[in-house]
Amino acid sequence: MRLSSAVLRKLLGGLRDSPRVSLKKPCLRIGPRPYTCSRTFPGSSLPNHHHHRAMATSCGSSGKWTGGQTQEEFMLKDTCILVNEADEVTGHASKKECHIFDSGRPKGLLHRAFSVFLFNAKNELLLQQRASSKITFPSVWTNTCCSHPLHGYDPAEVEDLKDAEAGRTPATINAAIRKLDHELGIRATQVPAEKFKFQTRLHYCARDASTAEEGSGWSWGEHEMDYILLIRTDDPVDVIPNPEEVDNHKYVTQDELREMMRDEDLLWSPWFRIIEKEFLHTWWDNLDEALSTPKFVDGKIHRLEIPVAYTAA
Repeated sequence: MRLSSAVLRKLLGGLRDSPRVSLKKPCLRIGPRPYTCSRTFPGSSLPNHHHHRAMATSCGSSGKWTGGQTQEEFMLKDTCILVNEADEVTGHASKKECHIFDSGRPKGLLHRAFSVFLFNAKNELLLQQRASSKITFPSVWTNTCCSHPLHGYDPAEVEDLKDAEAGRTPATINAAIRKLDHELGIRATQVPAEKFKFQTRLHYCARDASTAEEGSGWSWGEHEMDYILLIRTDDPVDVIPNPEEVDNHKYVTQDELREMMRDEDLLWSPWFRIIEKEFLHTWWDNLDEALSTPKFVDGKIHRLEIPVAYTAA
């Protein structure tokens, strides 16, 4: 049975007492049970040849990540990388702990993230609509892939700060390749690491107003140090969306994107709206340069204020 996002949020919201984990202490890994990396996903009624390809890795002591889990399992078991406002690693905590906003922690926990903007040979951008079953920001349209590098996995996804400041982000690119496969079924061979181009980092905070509990101050939200990655593929990629993650997807031109964003019936992720407003079209207008030169790469952390209107349900 596939639980609704509202039910999942309520179930996870009740689990509010998990401690943070410090990198200064040994990490006791309570390994996930050995999920089989099959071609099926919970609640999916699609025929076998349409099932998303799960990552061909196994869980457990190997440190390999597997995509064959439910939304609530990801929230409890995925371990995000905690940082301070200078993007220095301070520890790690569960995805659930990072995304809870409440009176004691009104901005959740600042953690690393990444946003991929994938373009085809015609310079069209691939968008996705997040699944309605997502626990945070369900049903919103956004860039190609938005997720988190994780602690404790192989290949490593914890970026060395010196690399980020120098415009090199190999560990974050590892995470991006993993999640493009998991969310959209795009094989790693179709998005080689050398094709990605890091641009900058954005620090933002956004409450998910659709999950707020009236009068309590409690909701889900995002407080992220977001690494921006561009990639253009010369050959078409095979997009096989994972129904647990993605409800819809499409390639758009700049004009088509502007038209979509004027449609009041469409919801957009707050991070995409601010990136589109402040950065995206400069990169898009100069895509060849953005992908092949350091012209737009900086070592900065851009502090962005998300308007309240961007977080409204």
